[in-house]
Amino acid sequence: MAKVFSIHPDNPQTRHIEEIKTALLHGAVMLYPTDTVYAIGCDLNAKSAVERVRKIKQLANDKPLTFLCPSLSNIATYAIVSDSAYRIVKHLIPGPYTFLLPATKLVPRLVQNPKRKTTGIRVPDHKVCLALLKSLGNPIISTSAHLPPDETDEQPAQQLQPELIMSRMELFDRLDKLVDIIVDTGEEPTYEVSTILDLTGEEPVILRKGLGWQKAAAWI
Repeated sequence: MAKVFSIHPDNPQTRHIEEIKTALLHGAVMLYPTDTVYAIGCDLNAKSAVERVRKIKQLANDKPLTFLCPSLSNIATYAIVSDSAYRIVKHLIPGPYTFLLPATKLVPRLVQNPKRKTTGIRVPDHKVCLALLKSLGNPIISTSAHLPPDETDEQPAQQLQPELIMSRMELFDRLDKLVDIIVDTGEEPTYEVSTILDLTGEEPVILRKGLGWQKAAAWI
């Protein structure tokens, strides 16, 4: 049974954030809200936890996983950011955008696209996520918590199918025995996914139109 932390969405309690951080450093897997959908996540560097996330979502090892970073400078630690990509990312973060970028050696192979050696990175506009990232000091895996095999991170649809969306408590009940921690901010799950931008080539490409895609289109 997962431990539930009731956290204020605008003023996260430091003691709860620190307790969750400690658990993540020891390989915990959590269910938590983001500025798009609820996500299943863990410390990027906790291999056993990443493997558990894959098992929960029934993802093959060649399926890349998105992770959250707290800032542009942190993104540059885990991805190669060209000048043109830098300008786009700078104007869109924090927000509901996933950037596909060439991965650096600091990104575990278990997270990358093994053929392209790319990775998906987000800087969320969510105070609890940012508080956890700041406290942990490492990126946090972020894959949609909606089960069963569903939208996948690369589906071109703008929104999740309504029939796949559960209430907050239904989602908690379904994942209670699969995760170690549930972060409860009182926010209900949404249908809306992030916009995915491929910044690996000479020209940026929107792979999925999600939240804020019009703003992204204006910058590319």
